[in-house]
Amino acid sequence: MSRAVLSIGSNMGDRLDLLWSVREHFADRLVAASAVYATPPWGPVAQDDFDNAVLVVDDDSCGPMDWLNEGFGLEAAAARTRQQRWGPRTLDVDVVSVSVDGRVEVSDDPVLTLPHPRARERAFVLIPWLDADPDAQLWTPEGSRPVADLVVALDESDRAGVRRQDIPRWDAAQGDRPPGDGPQQNTKASPR
Repeated sequence: MSRAVLSIGSNMGDRLDLLWSVREHFADRLVAASAVYATPPWGPVAQDDFDNAVLVVDDDSCGPMDWLNEGFGLEAAAARTRQQRWGPRTLDVDVVSVSVDGRVEVSDDPVLTLPHPRARERAFVLIPWLDADPDAQLWTPEGSRPVADLVVALDESDRAGVRRQDIPRWDAAQGDRPPGDGPQQNTKASPR
């Protein structure tokens, strides 16, 4: 079993449709999806807020690089360009964490560092991830840590900047699960 946590975001074009395209792409492998959150941009570049979500996906035939390459393919389909670090983007698909057969993959490969080296600092990753999986754990150099504890350790202003959005189409695809009720197993994306 290969399970990946993907952080997806967009702050250009039809952001929700771009996020939805990722959800549809992974629909048959989707274990859980967070709500969509509006979040301030990260880094020094002035730009619009992002829409962000986290998907938990599972596919026995995928390894870490397969998840990364699928993300790159989705970004290319959304006309993503990499002209400016931390700049605006049509679509960002980050591989946050991968576990294979229950073992967390740890890698310092510069192409795909796992777990994502800055995930523990980013409210826009941790809060949606916690929404998708309230029992989530993130491997850190100090050992595995509950994502809930990492969220609490963030600066209050960072947490406050992550605002849950009311997106009926997205939320309807979650089923009737109230927020915080745990991951929705075998969630399928609903048609548009």
